[in-house]
Amino acid sequence: MNRVGIVAKVDRPEAREVVPRLVEWLTSRSKQVLLEKETAELIAHPKTAVRKSDLPAQADLLVVLGGDGTLLSMARLIGDLGVPILGVNLGGLGFLTATTEAELFPTLEALFRGEMLVEERMMLAAQVFRQDERLAEYVALNDVVITKSAMSRIITLAVAVEGQYATGYRADGLIISTPTGSTAYNLSAGGPIVFPTMDAVVLTPICSHTLTNRPIVLPASLRIKVTLLTEQQEVMLTLDGQVGVALKERDVVEVRQASPRIRLVRDPRRHFFSVLRTKLKWGER
Repeated sequence: MNRVGIVAKVDRPEAREVVPRLVEWLTSRSKQVLLEKETAELIAHPKTAVRKSDLPAQADLLVVLGGDGTLLSMARLIGDLGVPILGVNLGGLGFLTATTEAELFPTLEALFRGEMLVEERMMLAAQVFRQDERLAEYVALNDVVITKSAMSRIITLAVAVEGQYATGYRADGLIISTPTGSTAYNLSAGGPIVFPTMDAVVLTPICSHTLTNRPIVLPASLRIKVTLLTEQQEVMLTLDGQVGVALKERDVVEVRQASPRIRLVRDPRRHFFSVLRTKLKWGER
């Protein structure tokens, strides 16, 4: 891991202090430092500045300084390159950016000695079809969400799994989540927590009008098609809460397991359940 890419949430005050120290630390260990363009503005004499979209192809490791949102935006750019990500939390909840600022340099030392785990997580691929024409294709690490606007009425969705009609939803929307995303929007909507390295997909309705509609966990290998049956409503498809497209009546959103997998650096001493206890106060009374 000789080429280290750095991406920071530049509006975090901590980033202005951490990025220069990180660059100096890596340089002193003969690592080639590649800075995302906005991140490069945080240091007086920037090293190589690279566009965010080009960074994964040029790095052996990505260090993401910020929160889960910063990491999610990078994850969608990696594709099938397989570049591992070390997420460092500069504030907020931080499930994906589980490493603290104080742990940054010891974690990097351990990683370069081969003492850290690189954990693989599945992603989702979503395609939007309108009158059988594919309009767009996206990938998401956390979730694919179909939701109404604030002023819209309840929307109606029809869900098919592997070509077979499964169920209909009359709700504010539908969350299609990965195990990684199960502790995000899915959890807030009453969905289950799923162990993050599993290959599974969770369907969780948002404020369902039918009380018998409950979240369901499906094998990741199954193809899911969601058809919007509501007309003259403002409905959006969003990916990881960051990318979106407006949907129309009879649009079809097809979701399947993406072929690329994201690789996250993890301390083997920090288990998923310890993260739950720390972040969610899980199990406390």
